[in-house]
Amino acid sequence: MRLSRTKIDILDAKGQEAMRKPGVTTDYLDEICHNACVEREAYPSPLNYNNFPKSLCTSPNEVVCHGIPDQRVLLDGDILNLDISLYHGGYHADLNETYYVGDKAKADPDSIRLIETTRQALDMAIEIIKPGVPFREFGKIIEKHAASRGLVVVKTWGGHGINTEFHPPPWIPHYAKNKAVGTCKPGMTFTIEPILALGANREVYWPDDWTNVTVDGKRTAQFETGVEVLTARLENSPGGPIPIPEVANGNATKS
Repeated sequence: MRLSRTKIDILDAKGQEAMRKPGVTTDYLDEICHNACVEREAYPSPLNYNNFPKSLCTSPNEVVCHGIPDQRVLLDGDILNLDISLYHGGYHADLNETYYVGDKAKADPDSIRLIETTRQALDMAIEIIKPGVPFREFGKIIEKHAASRGLVVVKTWGGHGINTEFHPPPWIPHYAKNKAVGTCKPGMTFTIEPILALGANREVYWPDDWTNVTVDGKRTAQFETGVEVLTARLENSPGGPIPIPEVANGNATKS
């Protein structure tokens, strides 16, 4: 990507608030991410990785993961996963979070159930990390919590090692009864990044060979962090948790 100018914008409070509102394109978010990496003498890991054309992945609504930023305008009521990775000082870092677009207090109950359950599932998996824990244990915890809220785990994607390489071993499945080999050891760095769905866990690829979406068009959410929470979110992040509506027969209802 060629930058059109060298000056990097620093947004004031009003500008930051505007970024959270509907009307922003995912291409613009890509530009902000790219500039922020360059400003910090880092390189966005996704850019040109296996021909991925942008500096971050933007996955709205039914996009499971690896959405390519474009001129799509975000709308009030959308949900959006931002997956940001960068290379700095010889090492990669990788994290993602799913956000409410617009006023999250007005988000629909199913989206709240989806996002907050995914966030909780990640936190519950992190709680058991210690030397000697088998990699297969994380999926057991994640799928059990997903099922308790009427959600399914998208099984295609999992956590992975991360260090001087972007996606080295180990592979960390997010579903129960997986056959992952190996245990946690001191000094390992890897991600846990569950994707949960409101409907079926089957996907289909778009012609760009990167973007994959749910076959039924229903929404997914994803959260990711590292073994020691090296990429922990800030407590005042605009994507912070909100209460999950009450559930009746597996379906969310307004409290």
